[in-house]
Amino acid sequence: MPETTTRTQADVGRYVSDALRDRYFAACDALYALGAPAVAEDDVETTFGTTHVYRYEPADPAARSRTPVVLVHGSGSCSAMWYPNTPALSAERPVYALDTPGDPGRSVHRAPMHQPERAAQWLDESLAALGLDRVHLVGSSYGGWLTLNQAYRGADRLASVTLLDPGGLEKVGLRFFVWIFVSLFATSAPKALRPRLAAWLEQPVLVVPELRAMIRAGVRAFRIRRPAPLPLSESELSTIRTPLYLVLGKRSLLVHPKRQLERVPRLIPGSRAEIVSDTGHGPQIDHADEVNRRMLRFMDSTDRSVGRRHS
Repeated sequence: MPETTTRTQADVGRYVSDALRDRYFAACDALYALGAPAVAEDDVETTFGTTHVYRYEPADPAARSRTPVVLVHGSGSCSAMWYPNTPALSAERPVYALDTPGDPGRSVHRAPMHQPERAAQWLDESLAALGLDRVHLVGSSYGGWLTLNQAYRGADRLASVTLLDPGGLEKVGLRFFVWIFVSLFATSAPKALRPRLAAWLEQPVLVVPELRAMIRAGVRAFRIRRPAPLPLSESELSTIRTPLYLVLGKRSLLVHPKRQLERVPRLIPGSRAEIVSDTGHGPQIDHADEVNRRMLRFMDSTDRSVGRRHS
């Protein structure tokens, strides 16, 4: 793999030191071990650096020809966050999980991509380098903004998009940043207090030791540099024609779920929106089995619709 601490640009994501980077990678690997085993790891080159990709395959050879799923993680994280989802998704379809340049992970960020147009260019170049012409794109939180941004700016390769409590639908309010700060502070709480804090904050990071260790190691090891998740306007949203599925946590602090439940289907023709109860910002972690089933049903229905149009 290319050396991660050598940079030709100042305004790119970087590790503070090789030692902290390696400690972070070890924490990531412990979390990856909770999910499906990757059949391969690939590095593909883009204008903005090297994208590291984890590839998963179904055991059933017939399922390997189905339209693949591509996963885009949230801010301050990496593809290891998909550990509750890779087993179910990769049982039915090929799965590719991308580490986003500018966030901690094994991608190597070499050129700034602060503008939304450049973020879409990076993702399209990554899919092209992987030889993927048609994918079901799934994004969580900040990755949800990247996914929504792709549906608006670069949808040619997209069979569908699934947004898991995403950015990009409204301006991020102070309440979300306070929740992030308090949650990060709570990772240092005594072990006995963490379950109570996790329930109060609806923060699974506090009760999954491997997830907590990865987040804490990433905060120390990496300096994030990536595009700001600017919300799309109603006129921009109304131009999206890619089949879209929006999944919201009932107590999300990133968006106002009831508002978006009405707004998104009204603005984007044919889109679906659902709220998951008993969760906040992490429905795919708190209710992994149910959300996995819902995502796969949506992808199946999208593929069937395409098949009917071409029959």
